[in-house]
Amino acid sequence: MLKYQEIANQIEEYIRVSKLEQGEKLPSLEDLITNYEVSKNTVIKALSILEKNGVIYQVRGSGIFVRRQNRKGYINLINNKGFTDDLADFNLSANVLEVKTILPTQEVSDNLKCSLTQEVYYVKRIRFINKQALCIEESYFNKEYVPYLNKEIVEDSIFHYLKETLKLKVRFSDKYLRIGKLNQTEASYLNLNTHDPALHVDELFYLMSGEPFDFSKMTYNYNHSQFFIQSSGMDK
Repeated sequence: MLKYQEIANQIEEYIRVSKLEQGEKLPSLEDLITNYEVSKNTVIKALSILEKNGVIYQVRGSGIFVRRQNRKGYINLINNKGFTDDLADFNLSANVLEVKTILPTQEVSDNLKCSLTQEVYYVKRIRFINKQALCIEESYFNKEYVPYLNKEIVEDSIFHYLKETLKLKVRFSDKYLRIGKLNQTEASYLNLNTHDPALHVDELFYLMSGEPFDFSKMTYNYNHSQFFIQSSGMDK
């Protein structure tokens, strides 16, 4: 992890641990440089990340301030780290339906930039929040970057495994959202009725190198899912 990313994480952790609220002022740029013993450029880059992610806002001549944080129980649609952190105060669990290696479909091949003869890991699971079905998740992992998965790993946080065990660094992701209706199989998994409304989210995750490694398809239960998006700037 680059130094400015480490500093960004440390500042965000400081905000969380200190339970700072919307509008509360952070230490000045000069104080942050001294406190973290890094260069001015490093702190500026860290603050830029935090501002882009909706954690802080800066007012020229006044300082650095905490931005309103996520409402409890809402999933950040901009976050590319999975939703475990957003729902940390809830009981999250997973029912793993499948973990296996398969040959990719044309759609998966196109998204992961792999050949049709190159095996990928396929994971299908139902995610639960407080024992209520939250979503159906189908994920495809390029085995070049994720060489091993099993049921025990995917019952927990896959992103934690990718980060802590495989040392993969996710740089960004692309999300594609569409509203549709549940088919019979989807409805049975989510304890809903066929043709009930659903939010479908396709997400493609990229490594620091810009290579795609994870293509996931989520179908959310409209009764138990809430989302939010923060804009990073607005010109009028």
